[in-house]
Amino acid sequence: MDEPYQLMVDIDRDSSVPLYQQISEPLEHAIISGQIAPGQLVEDEISMARRLEVSRPTARRALQELVNRGLLTRRRGVGTRVTPSQIHRPLELSSLNDDLVEAGYKPSTRVLSYEIIEAGPEEAQMLGLEVGDGVLLSSRLRSVDGQPLAILTNHLPLDLAPTWKELQESGLYECFARRNIKIASASQKIGARQATPAEAEILTEETKAPLLTMERTAYTEDGRIVEVGNHVYRPSLYSFRFTVFAS
Repeated sequence: MDEPYQLMVDIDRDSSVPLYQQISEPLEHAIISGQIAPGQLVEDEISMARRLEVSRPTARRALQELVNRGLLTRRRGVGTRVTPSQIHRPLELSSLNDDLVEAGYKPSTRVLSYEIIEAGPEEAQMLGLEVGDGVLLSSRLRSVDGQPLAILTNHLPLDLAPTWKELQESGLYECFARRNIKIASASQKIGARQATPAEAEILTEETKAPLLTMERTAYTEDGRIVEVGNHVYRPSLYSFRFTVFAS
């Protein structure tokens, strides 16, 4: 287990600068300067309060200030850690898993749900299927360097669907490639909304915290729909990057 980072700072109790700020500001500087590495465990508020001889609410507020700015991440049972550097994803036809690996991160996946259903009118229209055809509805949690990053929800035609084990171990587009399914195009819509209580718990965010959203429908060269994805991302860790041109 890695040792938590302990901030070394002299508290000036006669200063007009609030005590919590005398802790949060040098800790912020240490994070931004790279003195503390992304993912590094930080001393908890109880230990910090005792060592720096401040009240526990003061230490808690100092840490919470940096959580609010996206510099620290707090998870129950895991502790407070420096937030990984934000992931900037190019807005192009690629899989999140492949983008993360290419950027040097270590992604991991947990399948949250894996359900085979019959296509109703909505699913049939969505996927270009007949009512009653088989559909896989799956939801996965994608994490990077141990931090929850995104919830990926997909509707897939059952005849193209990967197994639960495949989705746990590989990215969706890698699973498609193994089946010789080649995605030629996709339509995408980027947006934002508030986290539901369930999403907030999974992503270790506050309820109603802002989330980035992406809706994608992917097609093969002959026009068949192979996936409809509805994904949500933590904006403190993730953003989309794209290039625009003058007309």
